[in-house]
Amino acid sequence: MMENINSRVLELAPYQPGKPIEELSREMGIGGAIKLASNENPRGPGLGVQQALTDATSGLSRYPDSTGYRLKRMLADRLDVDETQITLGNGSNDVLELAARVALSPGSVGIVDEYCFVVYPLAITAAHGKVRPVSAVDWGHDLDGMAAAIDSGTRIVYIANPNNPTGTWVNKNNLEKFLNRVPEQVWVVLDEAYFEYVDRNDYPDGVKMLVDYPNLIVTRTFSKIHGLAAMRIGYSVTSADFANLMNRIRQPFNVNTLALVAAEAALNDDDFVGTSRKLNTSGMDYLVDGLNKLGYSPISSLGNFISFECGKASHGIYQGLLKRGVIVRPLRNYGMNEHLRVTVGLPDENARFLDALSQIS
Repeated sequence: MMENINSRVLELAPYQPGKPIEELSREMGIGGAIKLASNENPRGPGLGVQQALTDATSGLSRYPDSTGYRLKRMLADRLDVDETQITLGNGSNDVLELAARVALSPGSVGIVDEYCFVVYPLAITAAHGKVRPVSAVDWGHDLDGMAAAIDSGTRIVYIANPNNPTGTWVNKNNLEKFLNRVPEQVWVVLDEAYFEYVDRNDYPDGVKMLVDYPNLIVTRTFSKIHGLAAMRIGYSVTSADFANLMNRIRQPFNVNTLALVAAEAALNDDDFVGTSRKLNTSGMDYLVDGLNKLGYSPISSLGNFISFECGKASHGIYQGLLKRGVIVRPLRNYGMNEHLRVTVGLPDENARFLDALSQIS
């Protein structure tokens, strides 16, 4: 029976999420733990979102709007694009996978960074493509190397900006130079899951670049700064033609009603986003300063997380933090065996993390 399966599946390992607080409680009997492992917004969702969800529960017996018309209309107005360019997904993971399924055929190639988000090679392999990793430079994308790696068999390239798990980023000038070198038949996925956290003039807005680069696929999510990770909703902005292809293979009702309602409310709450960004900026500064004082080497990040080098003691430090009720993310499955990643939390959570780390150090 097991011989008659998609053999490419055997090349994959299941995705390993950050350890849930409940799991730590079961395993170690530790109460009052904090989770700084999954790049979630520590504030939770805004009050407007919570009220919208309460109001929407009376309609749970009905199927959701499969087109997501209202949310797509809101996104189109805000982003100054046509709604036919938008594809909604069950988290941005969904649209990342849809892009691979549209672009790839058996044996064709998808290019990724050495330290890319693990979903990219997973999506490429599941779509019968071949993964071609390109070595990183200073933990970030080597765009020249990625451009040089493109050949006649290449169909898709994944770039995260900022990148997860390293937090590194690509500026507008370098991204434009890269896109100018990419053949028009190769699709470039620009994953902007953390773009709302960035406040730099030279950071590129992928959606605005679509006019000049129709082979660009921009993905975004409500899981991060909007605080809707549990709702699983994201989207892509592409050419209308590519969106049409993605919607042909998109599962019906892939985004549920509560997720749609929550995203609509979140999109209107600019104050919540602004406050979350400021909290993240101050928390980032605090953590970087603390890590440096403890003798660790954090990688400069524009996301809501920091990866820092621990040497060969990384596993012991991770376990030591768990015993103190602090959950961070080991990065072995990313090939970063000597690094841990910590999400920027609330001020008291950041202080608790550094205090726990100092006890281990």
